[in-house]
Amino acid sequence: MLHFLEQKKIIFLCFEIMGCVHGKCCTRYPSSSDGDSGRRREKRPYKCKHILTQRSLELVPVPSHNFTLQFSVLTQHGYYPDTVERENQDSFCIKTQLQGNPNIHFFGVFDGHGQYGAECSNFVKDRLVERLANDTTLLDDPLKAYNSAFLATNSELHDSEIDDTMSGTTAITVLVVGDTLYVANVGDSRAVIAVKDGDRILAEDLSEDQTPFRKDEYERVKLCGARVLSVDQVEGLKDPNIQNWGDEYSQGGDPPRLWVPDGMYPGTAFTRSVGDSTAEKIGVIAVPEISVVRLTCNHLFFVVASDGVFEFLSSRTVVNMAAEYADPRDACAAIAGESYKLWLDNENRTDDITIIIVQIKGLSNSGASATDNEVDCGPMLMKSIKGSFDTSSVSEPEETYGSVRTDLYDTQQSCQHSVSMNRSAAIVVPSPMMHQRPSQLDVG
Repeated sequence: MLHFLEQKKIIFLCFEIMGCVHGKCCTRYPSSSDGDSGRRREKRPYKCKHILTQRSLELVPVPSHNFTLQFSVLTQHGYYPDTVERENQDSFCIKTQLQGNPNIHFFGVFDGHGQYGAECSNFVKDRLVERLANDTTLLDDPLKAYNSAFLATNSELHDSEIDDTMSGTTAITVLVVGDTLYVANVGDSRAVIAVKDGDRILAEDLSEDQTPFRKDEYERVKLCGARVLSVDQVEGLKDPNIQNWGDEYSQGGDPPRLWVPDGMYPGTAFTRSVGDSTAEKIGVIAVPEISVVRLTCNHLFFVVASDGVFEFLSSRTVVNMAAEYADPRDACAAIAGESYKLWLDNENRTDDITIIIVQIKGLSNSGASATDNEVDCGPMLMKSIKGSFDTSSVSEPEETYGSVRTDLYDTQQSCQHSVSMNRSAAIVVPSPMMHQRPSQLDVG
């Protein structure tokens, strides 16, 4: 057994080598065979140190049900004082009119990790939507098509020139097909939807974070041979036989991680991802969990975001903030700014932050799904397909539920959900060099 100080040195080295946000993947590169060594590429230089990218306000109709999706996206490069040239490992994909069909639209956020996390993230965001676009069975069986796209993309990444031995990406994606959302999740990024309930709004998670905090995921990876221990347990500061870490919100600072039986790697704090070929051997799989939601007139908007947003903001808070802005560009900026500030309040660096907000506008009695001028505005229908190695069962949902986690908050009656000619002043992401409260952005 390694001496305590040697163990601690290796743990710190893991974090330093990978540069992983909040230690989501704590890995130390093992020696690779000659066959693997050729796959590693020289990392491209990255000169921009503080980047915020935001697209313009966009609208796309869904003619089959006579409503419109109005959306925007923002991605913020994280601040890492020790590696200022580190790339933004987040990426996003918005593809409207998939397969040339005006009723099919795709929104996805991909959070890369590891030395080649940026490459993995960008590879997956391109190939996944391409797979869906080329699948002729997409409309006949969206669940099967979604599942197949994830598994095929994972295999392609393994076979690509990108070294995904200790690198990969999470993926949170929403496929809009008419008035139905298909939400596929791999990892710990998140999607959440806002639902009007009288004078309140429900914040309902459309995905469930896949981490060892979940009993089902913990048991699954244990069966695959993973050791599940926190860093304190690996270092000998806590009893490794106590396999209870509380919940993600109280123990997020030192979460349970996955380790190979006889090594100090990979140390992932998530249980599913695309890539991560080493972690795949101990149960970190690319099989998505898929939720199905039929939209009603009470659905206001949905948010798709990386865990850089949700590290310090709850789903409830994110929905609450987004509901305060008529323009999704302002909502994206406000949420990103608050997330960035909270990272600097709690850490000496920030995660990459990416957020897509999609407003659902005009879904009413005039929709094509209405019958005799009636429309169902009751609770959403959500089905969760718990992905497993047996992909043949994906078309038959195992479980139906109202929401993964539901939060309520009071909303002001004056809250508007239409674009205003005079946009609200959005919050600017604060500079890490001058850590102050966010200033105001001139959006004129």
